[in-house]
Amino acid sequence: MPGTLAYAPMTTSRRPSTSNGIWTNAQSELDAAAERLHLDEAMHRVLRVPKRELTVNFPVTHDDGHVEVYTGYRVHHNINRGPTSGGIRYVPNLDLDEVRALAMLNTWKAALVQIPFGGSAGGVRVNPRRLSDNERQGLTRRYTTEISIILGPDSDIPSPDVNTGSQTMAWIMDTLSMHQGHTVAASVIGKPVAVGGTRGRRSATGRGAVRCIAAAATVQGVAIESARVAIQGFGRVGMTVAEELAKAGAVIIGLADDRAAVGNPKGIGHERATGWMREHDAVRGLPETEPMTKADLFALDCDILVLAGLQGEITDANAGTIRSRIVAEVANGGATPAADVLLADRGVTVIPDIICSAGSTVLGYFEWVQDMQAFFWSEREIERELDRIVDKAMAGIQAMATAENVDLRSAAMMLAVSRVADATMLRGLYP
Repeated sequence: MPGTLAYAPMTTSRRPSTSNGIWTNAQSELDAAAERLHLDEAMHRVLRVPKRELTVNFPVTHDDGHVEVYTGYRVHHNINRGPTSGGIRYVPNLDLDEVRALAMLNTWKAALVQIPFGGSAGGVRVNPRRLSDNERQGLTRRYTTEISIILGPDSDIPSPDVNTGSQTMAWIMDTLSMHQGHTVAASVIGKPVAVGGTRGRRSATGRGAVRCIAAAATVQGVAIESARVAIQGFGRVGMTVAEELAKAGAVIIGLADDRAAVGNPKGIGHERATGWMREHDAVRGLPETEPMTKADLFALDCDILVLAGLQGEITDANAGTIRSRIVAEVANGGATPAADVLLADRGVTVIPDIICSAGSTVLGYFEWVQDMQAFFWSEREIERELDRIVDKAMAGIQAMATAENVDLRSAAMMLAVSRVADATMLRGLYP
């Protein structure tokens, strides 16, 4: 087993929960990995909870003059392998448990691809579609100010997530820089190139996901050059996955956003679909497709099903309808632990989020390094290094899965948890 810890037998036995709660599921995945690793119980307790949590309530003045109070969060899970990094999301139903789970997941992602970050996450409970650009900027700057006490290039580096993007990151970087009195480009990742962002970000998550899909397809005997693909979650990430898969020769037969789905068994052109989505903010009505429900999309007879939406899309309630040979969990927590069990029993390979969405984590590290050095790389150099890191990580997961006779998620968690535990052990507990 990799690592230098002297593992002691567990004093309790923990099994994956059937709960659909994202924090319960995240802890259950850790529990299962700890049990397989025979992780020391004290170490298990340390890794099971975040290091720090910050909840803020702050007012924002809207364009019509009225004031609303919003709630935001920032959570650091583990700092023992380096400064934390993780996304900021703007969603109407955000709560602390969701942020805790995302922070923990980001710790495992960084360890799995062996970059020197810990995991963090944050966001604001808000419906961003109801905000003007001016209101969104005001909310972003005030939220940043409230959590700025725990942000910085050596402590915690935010990145884009659901309903945030490069403009949001530019506002955050500028706010932090105004507090410091000088530009601190490395305080945020996912910025526009003009203010210290890195080349290659637009396709990073999709490119990394497709490298993982190709590796899994090889093992399953699926020819990605002609694979039939359905994509749930046709947003920013889903679009790049579609583009990268189309470049590889795959045929996209179904697409879904958060409200509707469409399909065409002869194939859907990703360029037309992307243009339509950007113009209409919906896949409904996409020319040369037929409408369907999300349930219909999950039940399509295809080779690869890509989950690029929000968490908990496949559960024990619908896992039995999945007909795909490979499920690529590009979204965080796309399938629940209970669904994993059912899919494995049916011979479906699940590529877990911890590796399938790690391309953006790797690119974030690249951007941070370039900002710290004030020296920037070419897109070709970035793509080459991204491919190398993701391929190496995926090969390690597949080797662990074969050696331990476990699924890919279990193998990935075992590798990641052992690396974080090693770092924690080596640093020791202060004082």
